[in-house]
This record gives sequence, C-alpha cells and structure tokens, in this order.
Amino acid sequence: MDRKLLTIKQCKEIYGISRISLINYEKKGLITPIRTPGGVRRYKVEDIERILGIIEEKKNTKKTILYARVSTKKQDEYLKNQVKRLEEYARSNNWNYEVIQEIASGVNENRRGLEKLLNMIQRGEVERVVIEYPDRLARFGFNYLKKFFFAFGVELIIINGNNEEKEKMIELAEDLVAIVTSFAAKTYGQRGSKKK
Repeated sequence: MDRKLLTIKQCKEIYGISRISLINYEKKGLITPIRTPGGVRRYKVEDIERILGIIEEKKNTKKTILYARVSTKKQDEYLKNQVKRLEEYARSNNWNYEVIQEIASGVNENRRGLEKLLNMIQRGEVERVVIEYPDRLARFGFNYLKKFFFAFGVELIIINGNNEEKEKMIELAEDLVAIVTSFAAKTYGQRGSKKK
C-alpha cells in the first residue's frame, strides 16, 4: 500500500474499522494516532494491520534522534549542555536514541548533520526527532521541515528547554552576519563578472 498514514474515513473504507473502534483502540493504548497541525488524527497502516492480525508485530527498530546544534566553536560548552538535556529527556522516556550534533549556522543549507537526519527519515529509520527549540533545526524554513517529518510519519518533539537567551541572541547576530556576508559576496561577484 502506498499510503503510510490513513484518515479515519480511509480506515473504514479499506479495513472496515469504524471511528468508534479506532477511538477505543486508542484508549486501550493499542494504537497512537499522529496528529496533523490542525489536530486531525492519522493512523499508520502498519498499526492498523497489526491490530487486525494482517502483519505480525515486529520489534520497533526505529530510533529517536536527538538533534543539537550551535553556530560556532565558541559555543562548544552550550552544545554539550544542550545534548545533555536532550539525553536526559530521552532517558526519562526510555527511548532508544542517537545523537546528531553539529556546529554550523542555522541558515547554512549544507549541514552534514541535518542532511544525515533527513536521509535517515527517508529510509524509514526514525520514529521521532527531539530538539530543544525550533531554531536548533533551522533558522528559516522550520515549518517545511516539520511538514517533511509529518509526511514520513516522524514525530517532532520540541522540549523548549533552557533557552539561554544570551546565547540565542549571540547566535542570531552571527547568523545575520552570515546572511549579509553571503549576499555581499553574490552582489560583488556579479559586478565583477559584468566588468569582464
């Protein structure tokens, strides 16, 4: 089946499971729906087929990914503390986890750690991603990433840990300098090529 996530209506049409049955399965803890940003329930095909006995329950080999990022090497101590807080959160939930951490600007589109994460999601290896707050994942385009995760059935958890406002302001200033530098380089590069 192509669909990984099903609506309540699709569960009824394909498997003959009513809305009330789905809610009862949810109350008993047999299935956990994924919620859209609008709060609408979506169900994983494998969860429905497991309940119906179509497929045997397999041990979940998917991982929880803890993603931590800072902009510069000067923030190394902050990165360590960020990872520590994420690990404490994962351990408190008894999750099998892997840490992806990197030192790169939040506006950098070529981050190795983020690319690794996106590839793992596409391969179906990730159950959830845990971050401290949205701009750890991306300074711009966070909602696009959130939609990408949702499309692959990956839960995104933002724990909103210690924001350390001073660190955030320093990092934001560094990202703004990176943006201005990038635009200036492109502008002056275009001018130079016109002279030739």
